[in-house]
Amino acid sequence: MIDARLSLALDQGGLELPSRGRLGVFNPPVGAALPGLPKDRAQIIADLKPDVDQWRHRGYDCVVEPQQLYGLSIVSLPRAKTAARALVAEAASRTDGTVVINGQKTDGIDSLLRDVRKRTDVAGPINKGHGKLFWVAAGDQNPFEDWASGPALTDGGFWTAPGLFSADGIDPASALLAASLPETLGHRVADLGAGWGFLSAHVLTRSDVEELHLVEAGHMALECAKHNVTDPRARFHWADATDWRPSDHVDAVVMNPPFHVGRAAEPTVGQAFIQAAAKMLTSQGQLWMVANRHLPYEATLNAFFAKTTELAGDRLFKLFHASRPRRTPA
Repeated sequence: MIDARLSLALDQGGLELPSRGRLGVFNPPVGAALPGLPKDRAQIIADLKPDVDQWRHRGYDCVVEPQQLYGLSIVSLPRAKTAARALVAEAASRTDGTVVINGQKTDGIDSLLRDVRKRTDVAGPINKGHGKLFWVAAGDQNPFEDWASGPALTDGGFWTAPGLFSADGIDPASALLAASLPETLGHRVADLGAGWGFLSAHVLTRSDVEELHLVEAGHMALECAKHNVTDPRARFHWADATDWRPSDHVDAVVMNPPFHVGRAAEPTVGQAFIQAAAKMLTSQGQLWMVANRHLPYEATLNAFFAKTTELAGDRLFKLFHASRPRRTPA
């Protein structure tokens, strides 16, 4: 993806790195080699905790927000159009040299290139691997300033941000699960993949809950959750829910786990959430979960819980209640 296009741009396409200064790399694919970029000059800007951990393990300086002015920045587009444009605007505002923009056709790179050409001169593009890479000059005048967008209060009364799951409204699957939760959940509860906090806000309407752990890998999503869930019983954890563990076992887990890797449905993510839930629950603990109806979670639930019941869902989503967790699969 980015690696082949970046190599071509640096070797043959006329893209030149500045002789000094830091290089900002916004939202790069986590496995990218970034050929031609000196590691000691590159600063990776990433949002997801597992991605940040991987970049740091590889020896890169990795942060969740840009911390300085860069001599050159490289932006890899996220899928959401508003988020992609906001990221380009942010990179341009943090760069006094060249801004390189990279993306797949499925990420909307062709549409964005057309829009960029209406605003400023474009060099490149490099076409390879069903995507493009091109670059523009940044300076005192940011041609993308009106694309800037950040966390905001929605009409529904919740804080969200571009690119977050259900950023434009309440997710119907989460709403279905919230409406199905029992009045009593237990003293200690965890919301795995808490997002911007919709489910957690509903959990905290239960008076028996003494402690609620919001576990979310997305840094921006968790920051929004802190605005949306201000109850002192809430505890916030920027972490991968599949390997996070509480200091003591919890009585209940609620979750609407993610099920995409890129654009493809990948049920192994939700299956890993189920295994993690089983490990953190007490011996009499209970799991409340919603999922897209086509996803095959039943076998994993039956392997890690002694009892699993499918509750009333709808044609799109299915609800599960599972109890008596097993630490190892049956």
